[in-house]
Amino acid sequence: MVSRVGGRRRERRRVAARGSVVVGLLCTVVLAGVGYVAWELRGIAASRADGDPALGFYQQDPERADKTAAAVLDGIAREDPEQPTDGKAFAAAVGAADWRHEGWQPSDPLEARPTPAEPAIGALFSPGPDGDPDHHCSAVVVHSPGGDLIATAAHCVYGGGFRTNLAFAPGYQDGVAPYGIWVPTRIDVDPRWTKDQDPDYDVAFVRLRRPGYPGQRLEDVTGAQTMGFGAELPAPARVVGYPNYSEQPLECRNTAVAAGPAQVRLDCADVPNGTSGGPVLTDRSTLIGVVGGRDGGGDEETSYSVRFGDGVRALYERAGKV
Repeated sequence: MVSRVGGRRRERRRVAARGSVVVGLLCTVVLAGVGYVAWELRGIAASRADGDPALGFYQQDPERADKTAAAVLDGIAREDPEQPTDGKAFAAAVGAADWRHEGWQPSDPLEARPTPAEPAIGALFSPGPDGDPDHHCSAVVVHSPGGDLIATAAHCVYGGGFRTNLAFAPGYQDGVAPYGIWVPTRIDVDPRWTKDQDPDYDVAFVRLRRPGYPGQRLEDVTGAQTMGFGAELPAPARVVGYPNYSEQPLECRNTAVAAGPAQVRLDCADVPNGTSGGPVLTDRSTLIGVVGGRDGGGDEETSYSVRFGDGVRALYERAGKV
C-alpha cells in the first residue's frame, strides 16, 4: 500500500518502477513468444514437402516414413500382441447390415457420443514439433485394387506443402494400435486444393504400407469401406472420428442432406477438432463423405463433407491405380 506521507511522489516512483518491470516482462514474453513461434514454424516447415502441387501428388520418402512410425511407437501408441489382429471379419459383419431395413434411427439427442473403435477407421498421427496434437485428424480404409488406401480430408495432409510426418493407426483406442502403424507411400489430392484450398475439393487419398511387414496389405488386416459415388440424398448416415485430445472415437447418426451442389451436411453437436477426415457412412459400410470441406468441416453443431461425385471418383481411381 502507498504511504500517505508524500504519497503521490512515492506512488509515481513505484508506478514507474512497476512500469519498468512490466515492460521488461512484456519484452521477455514477446521475445519468448517470437522464439516459440519461430521454433514452431521451423517444425512445421521441417514436416512439409513440395511434392508436385500442380498434379496434387507426393511420393513419400521411405526412410522418413519409417522414422515417423518409430516416433509414434516410441511412447505415443503401442501395438498390443494380445489385441485382435484381423479386422476383416468384423468389417464384413458390419457391412452385411442395411440400416434402411433395420429401423435405423438418428442419435437422441443429436450429440456425438463415445463409440468402440472399428478396424477400418483410425486416427492420423503427426509426431514432431509441427504444432499439432499427437493425432490431429481421422481417416478410413477404403476398398481399392491394391488394398492399401485410406480416405481423409485434404487439409489433413496438405497445407503449405504435403505432410511428411503422417502415420495411420486403424482401430486406435486408449493408446493401443491393434492393427499396426501404417505410413504413406504416396498422397493424392486434387490440384484445385493445392492451388487455393477450395473447400469443394477437400478430399485426399493416401496409400500406405506397414514398416517391418513387407507385402502385408492394409485392407486384408482391417477390412474396408466401399466408396459411394453419386449417393442419393437425403440419406441415413453416421459420422465417426477421433477428437484431438481423446483416445477413442466419437459417433453421431443423423440424416445427411445436400448443402449445395458440392457439399454434404450432417447436423450433430459436439463433433470437435480432430474428427476431420473421419468417415460419413450410409448403409453401415458405404462411404459418402469425409469430414471436411465447408468451414473446414463445420463447427460444434454441423459437419460438412465434399460430395463424392465425378471429381472424387477420378481422384480415387488415380490414387488407387496399380
